[in-house]
Amino acid sequence: MLADPIHFFGIHEERRYETLDVATLMRYGRGAPAIAPPQYHDVDIGEAQPVKCLVNGLWLCRSGELRYAVLLAFHRDYNRESGMRIELVVPAGMAGNAFVQRIFAELEMAVDAARSYRGKILSLDGDADYSGRSRGVTVHRLPTVDRDAVILPEKTLRLLERNVLDFVGSRELLRKLGQSTRKGILLYGPPGTGKTHTIRYLATNLPGHTTLIITAEQVGLLGAYMSLARLLQPTMVVIEDVDLIARDRDEMDSPCEESLLNKLLNEMDGLKEDCDILFVLTTNRPEELEGALAGRPGRIDQAIEVPLPDEAGRSKLVRLYGKGLPLAQPIVDEAVRRTAGVSAAFIKELMRRLAQASIVRDGGQDVTADDIDGAVNEMLFDGGRLNAKLLGGAQGMSAG
Repeated sequence: MLADPIHFFGIHEERRYETLDVATLMRYGRGAPAIAPPQYHDVDIGEAQPVKCLVNGLWLCRSGELRYAVLLAFHRDYNRESGMRIELVVPAGMAGNAFVQRIFAELEMAVDAARSYRGKILSLDGDADYSGRSRGVTVHRLPTVDRDAVILPEKTLRLLERNVLDFVGSRELLRKLGQSTRKGILLYGPPGTGKTHTIRYLATNLPGHTTLIITAEQVGLLGAYMSLARLLQPTMVVIEDVDLIARDRDEMDSPCEESLLNKLLNEMDGLKEDCDILFVLTTNRPEELEGALAGRPGRIDQAIEVPLPDEAGRSKLVRLYGKGLPLAQPIVDEAVRRTAGVSAAFIKELMRRLAQASIVRDGGQDVTADDIDGAVNEMLFDGGRLNAKLLGGAQGMSAG
């Protein structure tokens, strides 16, 4: 883009709270920016090493007979994450105007083709004052979740894979047949059943997809998230606990809540039919969702229940979370029997307590039925219903 640069300069910024621009470079005397060695800062893009990015720079360039200058600097806004600012200085006239348009078009194409954040799992750091501004991008390094580690009924898992993995693999043919390539999935079920774990399975097994994770308190950043989703597609946009922002309008307490809901609906409706964006929404309370979201194909195309684990699922969970414990088959069977009606999160905590009890008794050499009795009673009954609810065992209060 910068053809035949003649000179390059780093610039010392005395006042880091101000935005460096071409007008600032024209200052004389005290407070004028000074030429300095270039400075760099590290940016985490989820790789083994961060990327070194230039803080600021001034290029004096020539393209044929046209001489121009390019200034790269941070655009600073008080208490906000800095953005990048690029200014071009060209001669007045049609030639200069045409050159500026070409340079910015090339820059836009370069940003569109950039690979730094593609195929990764991202979230935006929101402001504590809920102003709807981002303070930066966080890259999440999540280990790959294998299919065997997703403890769901086989029927549920196949439904999930048909509507996500198989759908993504069919997008090109769908597009050729004139069908929409956008899709919305709703994962619902009691707390602790594995909805977040299921999303990790999808995020780490969708080839070439960028995953954007939006928590309910970040919905004010939805516009920024959707700009990223369009730029980095194919993308999976995850909105956790969507009922907190998309509950029935009749239950809303303020216009602000309805405004957030409308923003979500408008973003979902505004996507082109051929975009490669997949929405995955999660909720513990599907009955509270606004009908305009949950009851209209094109926004939500498939609802998938993530249920409490059945007997086969509990057996797999006991072995998964207790893989380091000396668990004889009768102990596994007893743990499965005593955990009817509880969540996967409950079983994970139960295995930790069995390990603790075994360590206290004989250094972790054995797990007994008494260990299970003590842990289950402590989790389900001794702490009362609130404790059982907190641990994901409210449905299993009658287990005995």
